[in-house]
Amino acid sequence: MSNRLNQEREALLQPKRIEACLKELERRGFKCESDNTKIVFMLNGNKIQFFPYSGWHSGKGIKDGRGFQNLLRQLEGR
Repeated sequence: MSNRLNQEREALLQPKRIEACLKELERRGFKCESDNTKIVFMLNGNKIQFFPYSGWHSGKGIKDGRGFQNLLRQLEGR
């Protein structure tokens, strides 16, 4: 758990967001690994990390940013 102000909300929403994001990424053909806070997958041999609660994504080969829809837009072009 992080040090956010509303930890109850995070504990409630994070598993749902992880599940939904995993499902969509796997539907698009990515092999994903997940722990309690992040999703990791490979894109062109590079490790991409996505944190579903905050929406932050980062990794070599993509532009760092926030938002799952923004990540999906970047993945469509690859």
